[in-house]
Amino acid sequence: MDQTWFEMSDIRRSSLATSVWIPLRASHTIERIGKYGYPGFKENFLGAGSLAVPLASQADAMNLSWDSIGIRHNHSGVIEDGKYVPADVYEDYRGKIKGIHLVLDQRSADGAPGIWHLHQDLLTTLSLRREGAVWVRPEEDYLEVARLVASPSGGNARLEIRASHLGDYLNARGMGLVVASYRQRTEVVEHAGNISWPEGNVEEKTEHERWTGRVTEIHEGGEIFGATWAVLHVARTDVNPEDDVPILPHPTEGKFKSRSWTGQREGTKLYRVDGELWRTEWIGPSQSSPIIRGDKFPSVTFFAIDAAGTRVSSDDLVDSGRWLWFSPSVMPALLERRGASLKWYTRDTGGAVSADGHSVHFGLNSIGLVTVYAKDVALLPEWQRRIWAAHNTNPDGKVSEELQAAQVDAEPAHTQAPESFLELGLSRLQELSKAKLGIGALREHTSVKDLLPRIHRFRANDRAGLFALAKDLARVTADDLDVKALQSVVAPPKDEKWGSLKSLEGVLASRVGAEKARQVVGPLVGVYELRLADAHLPTGDIEQAMRLAHVDDGASPILQGFQLLRAAVGALYAICEIVELEW
Repeated sequence: MDQTWFEMSDIRRSSLATSVWIPLRASHTIERIGKYGYPGFKENFLGAGSLAVPLASQADAMNLSWDSIGIRHNHSGVIEDGKYVPADVYEDYRGKIKGIHLVLDQRSADGAPGIWHLHQDLLTTLSLRREGAVWVRPEEDYLEVARLVASPSGGNARLEIRASHLGDYLNARGMGLVVASYRQRTEVVEHAGNISWPEGNVEEKTEHERWTGRVTEIHEGGEIFGATWAVLHVARTDVNPEDDVPILPHPTEGKFKSRSWTGQREGTKLYRVDGELWRTEWIGPSQSSPIIRGDKFPSVTFFAIDAAGTRVSSDDLVDSGRWLWFSPSVMPALLERRGASLKWYTRDTGGAVSADGHSVHFGLNSIGLVTVYAKDVALLPEWQRRIWAAHNTNPDGKVSEELQAAQVDAEPAHTQAPESFLELGLSRLQELSKAKLGIGALREHTSVKDLLPRIHRFRANDRAGLFALAKDLARVTADDLDVKALQSVVAPPKDEKWGSLKSLEGVLASRVGAEKARQVVGPLVGVYELRLADAHLPTGDIEQAMRLAHVDDGASPILQGFQLLRAAVGALYAICEIVELEW
């Protein structure tokens, strides 16, 4: 048993004003070991209640205590002095303080755990979305802003909010938050000689804090040591139990009998050691409100603007008229974010779209770098600018020709990205095979829809990425072909066993010949073989697969990814053309 644990020096040295998470309400048994009243019992409890009040009421609000706004108070609308007081409103009896409960505790008469509601104004103003036990903010990459911690029994333990977002909200409303908390640490022991508190009872007080330490003698089971008890038993003697409809006389007219007895508690002497802490703390508003009021603050992201690596802040790029260069790795980093997507406008330009709707028009230059007009990045939210900045490079290889054609010449290129036509090509093949062949060439596996957004040239940041791209591309082509259906159109010779691509080739060969069919299906075969490259295929086999897939082994990885996709999509449309014209 450690005396300092009861004295809570770790808690008393800390301050909620510097915490990352602020408890709006808590009824949390942090630890409970053993059975109360017996040696080895140990309990650590935290309770907290809070109230948002106008800044002008700070002094009066700091006089509120655990008894005033603690967890014994549930919330519901009430009639007081003929006036309705809404559930979220707190008014003290003196009329000096009027505050808002940011958490409402809804209790029911059936004894079920209370339901804690985050205040709707806070919820909607910060644009929070509840997902299970947390509230996230999609505009900030689904940042967890508030969270509800459950107790082991399934009840509510803590509802806390990120201090930065609480501060923004309080600033916008001209309010602060008063938090009243209570902590208790208890242990039952056989001996308490190592507790040095005078007479086993000590108290320390400051203006807004009170701590007490106490050693109490108890009997095993929890009763106060040496306690006596008395019982008075009173019964009525004037009711006839034989009456069908008995009537109980008024107490002043009835007849009674009584008896009483006393006793004293017995049992082994134990000691209960308690430390209790009551605190009232003030959480002031932030100095600004960038989320709600839209207050501006200096950006901390910087970007290289020339070959020498000169770096300037995002704020200075808004009206700079410059372009920025990025490693193609920026796209996978952006697309990893929840809700992000990729759109293609031309062969080498597109839009990187975030969950909050921001879209950055980008272009790929001749050496595979991503170029973007600086203003488009500079106007993004700060968290998105940080992602772009992490992949920023010195200018190299000029601005993307197609991006410049759109943004400077106002003459967008008349080219197309293969990524835009992969899903269309697969759908077209399925439609034509059903109409012309009477079968579905594809199995349409449910995983295909999930894979398609991941199939883009930016997966090919290096050789391993190229092979991973080939693997997913093979999954939606060769792996999704329905071998049984294809072989119902053209069956393999008795001494041969055809796989999916060979079966497709056999169907095509029946109308255009083996050579033409092999040429058309070849790129898909190359893709399929490249998927095995991470299993350490011999160099010669990899080179052969690259040739089949029309991939230049000396090109940059991003260009190779483009070539792989172009060849595969081209093969799909060539197959569709044969099916459409030859059947």
